[in-house]
Amino acid sequence: MTLAALPSVNSCYSLYVNHWVCPSYIHDYWNAQGGLWPSTKQHAEITVTAVLLGLVLAIPLALVARRFSRLETLILGTSTMIYTIPSLALFPLLVPFTGITEETVVIGLALYTLTILVRNTLAGLRGVPEYVRESATGMGYGPTRLLLTVEIPLALPVIMAGLRVATVSTVALTTIGSIVSYGGLGNLLADGVQTNFKAQILTASVLCVLLAFLLDAGLLGVQTVLTPWARRGRR
Repeated sequence: MTLAALPSVNSCYSLYVNHWVCPSYIHDYWNAQGGLWPSTKQHAEITVTAVLLGLVLAIPLALVARRFSRLETLILGTSTMIYTIPSLALFPLLVPFTGITEETVVIGLALYTLTILVRNTLAGLRGVPEYVRESATGMGYGPTRLLLTVEIPLALPVIMAGLRVATVSTVALTTIGSIVSYGGLGNLLADGVQTNFKAQILTASVLCVLLAFLLDAGLLGVQTVLTPWARRGRR
């Protein structure tokens, strides 16, 4: 969407006026193809999918790092190294394998989340008191049951804290997906910067912030539901 494509020269989003705040632009292009709502929806879908994929990868990696201390440095170091790769370089590296598709952005963003999710998952599991493990083992809990019903629930506050940070950062990083045309609101930001379309830049930026806030609030609500003992402890 460019300034040249916009209809009236008298409107606040025309080349001749170009206001930062433009209610007409929001109204006219909310549901348009490639407009505000479709871009916001794509942004949210990419973010959520990437974070969930990152979590699925992070939990077994954290368990391996805890079980085999010799691999801990390798796992944490590799996840940190991946995070230092600029997204402008990482996405093109993935293109030969995944093509110019949404999967390229999702995989790249999921890899970025590992540096936060692996560390927090590992820290949460290690934060479970040893006497709790010993008590559960004494009651006949096997390793799998101990992990699923004792260790992970007690580690949830730390894991969820990492998940919230990873989600908010992924909302921001998703915009870089515009280099392969799958950046959600990033597509609008890139177009707005290229055409100096102020209303589009500001509106897309505000929607990114609102999306990050809503996802973070949603995760906080999930954490509150899953950890009722933490609520009782604060009373």
